[in-house]
Parts: sequence; structure tokens; C-alpha cells
Amino acid sequence: MTSTINIHDRIEQMASRGRRYDKDAYHFVFQALDYVLDHQDELAKPTDRIAVNDQHISAVDLLSGFRSFALMKFGPMARLVLERWGIYRTEDFGEIVFELVDGRLLNKQESDRKSDFRNGFNFREAFDRAWRPVRE
Repeated sequence: MTSTINIHDRIEQMASRGRRYDKDAYHFVFQALDYVLDHQDELAKPTDRIAVNDQHISAVDLLSGFRSFALMKFGPMARLVLERWGIYRTEDFGEIVFELVDGRLLNKQESDRKSDFRNGFNFREAFDRAWRPVRE
């Protein structure tokens, strides 16, 4: 069994335990983490970091990457897709990240906190504004 299957199975188990997020939300976070790692040079570098493959990524960078990845992947439907999965605010991303940490699928530093994800951005503004027509 490969590690990808193992991760997939573990996410399925986490989602089936009555968590409030759809399993696709957990898969999205993993896909978005890859996106963040590939684009981390373009993101800000604050000091609070979450460990991903021995690299530490700030909650701010993660949120920025999650937003960018969702817009790229789902376009104007990004917010609606995330809400369908139970993600309504940046704190939900933090909950998912820390559930993955608790499930030993991600690592964290001692200083990492769920509160790092609090009020990262307004969902409606962050996702809907990107698709509003620009007035000339």
C-alpha cells in the first residue's frame, strides 16, 4: 500500500467519524498544501508556521494559498464549493489543519495555534470580489 492510499484512507476515516467537514474538504486542504509549497516564494513569510514535510508555513501563507488555490480550481464557484463542504470562514481551515495534525497527517511546531487562522479574511469578500466586474 502506498502512502497516498494510506493518506486517502486516513482522511476517509477522519471524515466518517462525524466531523463537521465533508471528506472533500480534507482532500482540498492536502491539494492546497501542495499548491502552497509550490508557490511559497510568492507568499509572505511571518513567523508563525505549520510544519509540512519538515517545512514550516505560516497560517497567513496557508490561508492565502488556500484562497488562491480555491479560486484557481473552482473560479466564481469557490466560496459555494467550500461552503458545501462546511468551510465558511478561515477558522474552518484551521480546524481542518489541526484535525490533520491530530491525525498525524501533518506536523506542527509548539507555537502553532488554531487561533492563527482566526479572521484571516472575509469569505464573501475574498471569493466573490475576485469575480466582480471592474468599473471603468
